[in-house]
Amino acid sequence: MAVVALTLAGLAADRPLGLRVLTGDDLLDRPIGWVHPTELTDPQAFLEGGELLLTTGLALDEETSPSYVRRLVDAGVAGLGFGVGLSHESVPRSLVATAADVGLPVLEVPRETPFIAITRAVSRAVAADEYATTVRIGRAQQELTRTAVGRSGPSGVLRKLAKLVDGWVLLFDRTTVSEAAPASARAYGASLREELERLRTGTRVVVLDEQEVVLQTLDTSARRVLAVGAALDTAGRHIVNTAVSVLSLALEQDRAQAAAREALRTGLLELLIGGQAELALRVLAASGAEAPAAPWSVLVFAGAPAARRRLLGALESEPVFAARHGSAVVALGAADAVTDAALRIGGLHGGVAGPVSTTDFAAGLEQAELACRVAEADGKVLVSAAEHTGRGLLSLIEPTVAQAFARGLLTPLRDHDETGRGDLETSLRCWLEHHGHWDVAAARLGVHRHTLRNRIRKAGELLGRDLDSPGVRAELWVALQA
Repeated sequence: MAVVALTLAGLAADRPLGLRVLTGDDLLDRPIGWVHPTELTDPQAFLEGGELLLTTGLALDEETSPSYVRRLVDAGVAGLGFGVGLSHESVPRSLVATAADVGLPVLEVPRETPFIAITRAVSRAVAADEYATTVRIGRAQQELTRTAVGRSGPSGVLRKLAKLVDGWVLLFDRTTVSEAAPASARAYGASLREELERLRTGTRVVVLDEQEVVLQTLDTSARRVLAVGAALDTAGRHIVNTAVSVLSLALEQDRAQAAAREALRTGLLELLIGGQAELALRVLAASGAEAPAAPWSVLVFAGAPAARRRLLGALESEPVFAARHGSAVVALGAADAVTDAALRIGGLHGGVAGPVSTTDFAAGLEQAELACRVAEADGKVLVSAAEHTGRGLLSLIEPTVAQAFARGLLTPLRDHDETGRGDLETSLRCWLEHHGHWDVAAARLGVHRHTLRNRIRKAGELLGRDLDSPGVRAELWVALQA
């Protein structure tokens, strides 16, 4: 919680000082930056703003007081303390009237209260404020550091920071929100995207919903930005700077640990593929992880790199073993948990095989990879190896290769059909389905057998193939199925 500096109201409430408020009752919440006694009629050059100015009015009278008050307002003073009983028995009426008009609080200082007493009161308050700020910063630094090295990691740092500054915090990976504290703060992400695209490095302060938001880039290998929505005082800004430092370290540490875990899991997967399941499981157990019990369901998922990374992250908390394998993610264990995670992420296509024993893992992986390719080609989320195998000869051919072969072989027929001069592809398919029986195929198509003969002859001419050859017929059948 921020420390509140001494205000004019707080000073006026200090009974031993005996101050009396003459004007600005509604402005007494102004903080006092410092106290400055002077008898100059124009002290603007010696002021920074926020001071409580003290004077006995030695050079002031009813005529000069109004312009004097306006100069003080221009200088940005917090208020005026006017000592009576020396130069003036009471504060000039014109000074009080002008101060009331322009909004300058005026405190009457009695003869028995020395200005030094007011200076000491403010000095003590400023010192206490600075000490409290220092203590607050120190405690916050300790809390953020402990959180960063604890189990909660970067997510915990964000939650702690939001609490310390009494606001909300977002962590961006480029322009995408990766963490939010509280969770409802994610709603601000879209509104900040344009500012994030402008920010290359350093700090930017923007206004969102009448609230200041600090955007600060982090010192990490990936482009990350911290956004803090809060009214930050001096301590708050120091706390945010500390959070930036510990977050940068924690995120880089997480990245390094994640890379090491990924490399270990990929190595263990290679051992499984190489038939060294016993060694792989022993190393996995030594690393503190627990492999699912065999026999395993083997799943392979392909998709965009970002989707694969999210899938690996989502499976960290599931009872499965998951690892990167080439341009895919391989998982062993609970098929439902893996599939559910893939569905939530979207943009992934997978194949599943098994259950397989540890000795049959390589074969199961190959079956799952083939099923994954079929799922990609068909736009399905998941295809089982059993479903894939049921497709017969085509299951042995790479889907993209089969489709390219089909397009190349059948293009002459399709070009001819598009001109409206016949239906050669459909006729050829029906003829092959009925093993070259003219009468049966013609009846199925609803044409005369001589018409069908002419179509098949024309198809052979366009294809440049002998349709009486069993090998040619087999190729054409595969192409039509693909």
